Amino acid sequence: MSAVDAERAFAADAQKIGQWSAFRKWAAEDATMFAPQPVKAQAYLKDKKDPAKALEWWPTASYVSCDGSLAVNTGGWKAPGGAVGYFSTVWQRQKDGGWKWIVDGGDDLKVARRRALKVSRASCEGKAEIDMGGFVLRGDGSDDFGHAEDQSLLYRWTVEKDGSRSFFASAWTGRRWQVVIDNRIAPPK
Repeated sequence: MSAVDAERAFAADAQKIGQWSAFRKWAAEDATMFAPQPVKAQAYLKDKKDPAKALEWWPTASYVSCDGSLAVNTGGWKAPGGAVGYFSTVWQRQKDGGWKWIVDGGDDLKVARRRALKVSRASCEGKAEIDMGGFVLRGDGSDDFGHAEDQSLLYRWTVEKDGSRSFFASAWTGRRWQVVIDNRIAPPK
């Protein structure tokens, strides 16, 4: 099963067993989601009742590490009332070969994303060395950073004091890092 397959199964489960039930089922124990600020998903979702109708979502791009240990999917969603938006989800391969999501977030859009899919794998060539450029985790739960075991795919999210947040993912090309997702979300109104 690929991370795209996992995303599609997750979305199908939302329709079958309920939106928040599916989020609980597919989330890793220490997963983070944004509601809109970062929360530990399992604790946040523990007693959350499923809505009568679930969001519908679909992947439009999947970026996979060279070793297949990590993937970042992004795509579109549509709410039962007609609102649309996008998501970005970090998926981690589990010891049993399956996938669990470890970070999930997104925002509204004016126009839904098309349902085309692009899958890209990070390069296995060269030595992917992560340069943090002076970035240090704050340690207060307002940011996080992670990467594939082989360091060929990485992600970072931050939440600022005004509530704005960012999420980005970069893939190793064999010579340099290429930003593949760059989400910037305005502060809540």
